[in-house]
Amino acid sequence: MAKFWVCAAGAGLFLACLILHSRFCGSPVLRNFAFQVSWRTEEILYRLDVDWPEYSEYFTGATFGVAVDSLNGLVYVAQRGDNIPKVLVFTEDGCFLRAWNYTVDTPHGIFAASTLHEQSVWITDVGSGSYGHTIKKYNSFGDLVQVLGTPGKKGTGLNPLQFDNPAELYVEDTGDMYIVDGDGGLNNRLIKLSQDFMMLWLHGENGTEPAKFNIPHSVTLDSAGRVWVADRGNKRIQVFDKDTGEWLGAWTNCFTEEGPSSVRFTLDGKYLIVAQLNLSRLLFVAAPPAGSIGDCSVISTIQLADQVLPHLLDVSGKTGAIFVAEIGAKQVLVDPCHIVIFQIILPVFSYWPPSLSWSFTVKSVAVEESGPDSPPCLS
Repeated sequence: MAKFWVCAAGAGLFLACLILHSRFCGSPVLRNFAFQVSWRTEEILYRLDVDWPEYSEYFTGATFGVAVDSLNGLVYVAQRGDNIPKVLVFTEDGCFLRAWNYTVDTPHGIFAASTLHEQSVWITDVGSGSYGHTIKKYNSFGDLVQVLGTPGKKGTGLNPLQFDNPAELYVEDTGDMYIVDGDGGLNNRLIKLSQDFMMLWLHGENGTEPAKFNIPHSVTLDSAGRVWVADRGNKRIQVFDKDTGEWLGAWTNCFTEEGPSSVRFTLDGKYLIVAQLNLSRLLFVAAPPAGSIGDCSVISTIQLADQVLPHLLDVSGKTGAIFVAEIGAKQVLVDPCHIVIFQIILPVFSYWPPSLSWSFTVKSVAVEESGPDSPPCLS
């Protein structure tokens, strides 16, 4: 019996050494194998922060988008409704700062793209009014800085550039931007623009073939220079080289029930967070190493309450908190390192180191509607 345990221990030690060697020194195939093994042993630890924001009464409409400006510690929330502010601005710890409603018709996606010299936020406007079918840049106080597209006029043109229901965008530190245009509109395309708004490459056509789309709904980048697109209507994620636009592959096996509505990477880049709107669910998918994307592998999930529909999300570059914009529920979800925003209230999920906890809980807090006269935060 003693010999058996000695042999078993030796075999385990050998396997561990083989995995470590393969992970860092082996062939690409062995490295990928070790990558998958190492990820499957980890857990994602999040909990809902029910105290974010301090005063939820400011949410008076349906929250559709959220953007985190980690450089300045700000969170922008885009909401819809009549005679209400379309953009709410909070600090990352939940203190309400201000609201504005200038030249915004029907916001969909929102992205914070600040530098050391400029605080800015981009909004995709899918409205049918005089401000719709555009992508607009604002400063943090709501002053309009830049307009892409033809306000109030949908179209498929490239010169001048036109949009129809632009869903979301992602802006690099260089100023280059990636736009998914076509949340049920005329277009189904992914566009890359330079910092001076010149077109660098484009994939655009309705279809199920590689590099074609059916409701491209969200876009993000990873540290390996890959563009990830939530091809919602086709129930897949498509991946492209950010410099050349080359199609690198697609994930379909994780999304047989419901297509992805939003994509963002965790702060450490180890996981792709995927929102599935109608399943009320967040997936944490192992992010592949540089090169082939391989197969989709779900590591963990967060199941939200029924009728709580995660639309779009963002991740704090400072704390790792996930902010998720919900449709369908008047509640806020908070997780110390990640925030989730759904309809009228903002949900946040936080990360807890393994030394503190080995489980996560998700809670929701019902919020009563009230006027905009709640006291400001005093933090």
